[in-house]
Amino acid sequence: MKKARKKLVKQIAAQLAMEFIELKGRTARRAPARRLAKSVVKSKLADGAIAAAAAPIERKPIKIDPEVISKARQATPRFQRLDPFKLPQFPVQLIDHVPQHRRMAADESLGSVAAWAGGAWASLGNAAFEGVTFLGYPYLAELAQRPEYRVIVETIATEMTRKWIRLQAKGDKDKTKKIGQLNDELDRLKVRDSFCKLCAVDGYFGRAHLYLDTGQSDDRDELKTPIGNGDNRISVNKFERGSLKRLAVIEPVWTYPTNYNSNDPLKPDWYNPQMWFVMNKEIHASRCLRFVGHEVPDMLKPAYSFGGLSTTQMAKPYVENFLNIRQSVADIVRAFSVFVLGTNLGETLTPGGEQLFARADLFNGLRDNRGLMMIDSETEEFQNVSAPLGTLDMLQAQAQEHMASVSRIPLVKLLGISPHGLNATAEPELRSFYDTIKSKQEQFFSPNLRRVIAFAQMNIWGKVDPDIEFVYEPLWSLDEKGEAEVKKTEAETGQILIDAGAIRPEEERKRIANDPDTAYHGLNADDVPDLKEEEEEGLEPKGSAEKLAGSEEDDNGGDKE
Repeated sequence: MKKARKKLVKQIAAQLAMEFIELKGRTARRAPARRLAKSVVKSKLADGAIAAAAAPIERKPIKIDPEVISKARQATPRFQRLDPFKLPQFPVQLIDHVPQHRRMAADESLGSVAAWAGGAWASLGNAAFEGVTFLGYPYLAELAQRPEYRVIVETIATEMTRKWIRLQAKGDKDKTKKIGQLNDELDRLKVRDSFCKLCAVDGYFGRAHLYLDTGQSDDRDELKTPIGNGDNRISVNKFERGSLKRLAVIEPVWTYPTNYNSNDPLKPDWYNPQMWFVMNKEIHASRCLRFVGHEVPDMLKPAYSFGGLSTTQMAKPYVENFLNIRQSVADIVRAFSVFVLGTNLGETLTPGGEQLFARADLFNGLRDNRGLMMIDSETEEFQNVSAPLGTLDMLQAQAQEHMASVSRIPLVKLLGISPHGLNATAEPELRSFYDTIKSKQEQFFSPNLRRVIAFAQMNIWGKVDPDIEFVYEPLWSLDEKGEAEVKKTEAETGQILIDAGAIRPEEERKRIANDPDTAYHGLNADDVPDLKEEEEEGLEPKGSAEKLAGSEEDDNGGDKE
């Protein structure tokens, strides 16, 4: 039994050994095939990855939450449109503590009226920007604060009164004493300063008034009566000597015409009011002289409160364009280099956008040149985009020059910009500008200035001297060399006329004495040297030979022998 068992165990062991050897052989034969299969699978996976990378990536659309858009729009606008009719907002606590009897009556109605006026103003915004409608005195007063408008208006007003006027006499009579008295009276009334202010007020508002104060400002009935033009019968009978106290410039916001002729264009008062309200006082037009530099057509005169176009309103489109361009240039210069951060907006634009703005804040906090910029290398990209700045100065300069074109003021006078070039000069532009000022003086000043001078004569002498007139001093002046050449030419011309017998020496001497720029102040025009007596005595002054001989003897020790 034992032997049979041992034999069975050996057979089973041998069979197991043979199966193990056969199994091992099959495994060795299958290994290359398995490696080949694995390499094929890997190559297929690589090809699939390459194809997937080459194929367009299908990204999900970015969904932006409305709250993100509202946060991005919270920037303050550059230019805010002001409503001049908006009422001021008073604190509620203050109004609650004001007693009812001290509050303004019907103040609720004021709010509705202001809202209506503000709506009309908004609808006319483009027309007001282009300067084709009356802007209103409150808004024009606000514009008078801007230096661009103020420089234009003050330059014209200053140039129109810089050299001012010169009084002169017609005929052969000597009016030197009367001219001096009249100049003193004009200085007392401050006529020059008043007309300079009148020109400035007209430039800001389009209309100005000069009130002749005769000491009757509180007499309402007297203010309604005319005082004439200073030289007619009404002035002679109405105006008394010494009654003109002062001159007062009145802005147009305080005045308005009572009635005017709009029925008969053939009458002299056609659209020319003869009575004006100054606050609650009615004043005749002869007492409140009207100055308008730029008249508007008759159809628009009531809308402009019988004023004209102001220089401010005429320059408004050009100034607004310059301000916009100047601010745009400043914005470009300040942000000409823009940092662009490429990031995954699909993940950052979550509802509310907190992550987007948090990433932007972190980016701005770390972009300092002295610090360290850190971005995600996997999902973010960074680049710097710069705008060219080569022609910005030319664009801004052109917009600034347009302001000078509408005011007709040379750049060297308005902006202080000198002409460029080797032999460049601003003399032609200045001469043309001075010609413009001269014509504007005649048109804007002369009609009412003649009245003021006539009333000043009535105030001094009780009558008007028709032989005294005024001329505007030329604004163009020569340098010292040019003045010397002119004086030399005048002296030679006088000598030629005297030698030719056309004039006498007394007349030339009188011309020299009356010349305001003469170097011989205090020269007596009547004390003319006697040339015949001097010729008989010789060219050597009388007594000079004896004095010269005496001085020689003193030098020789006083020996007369």
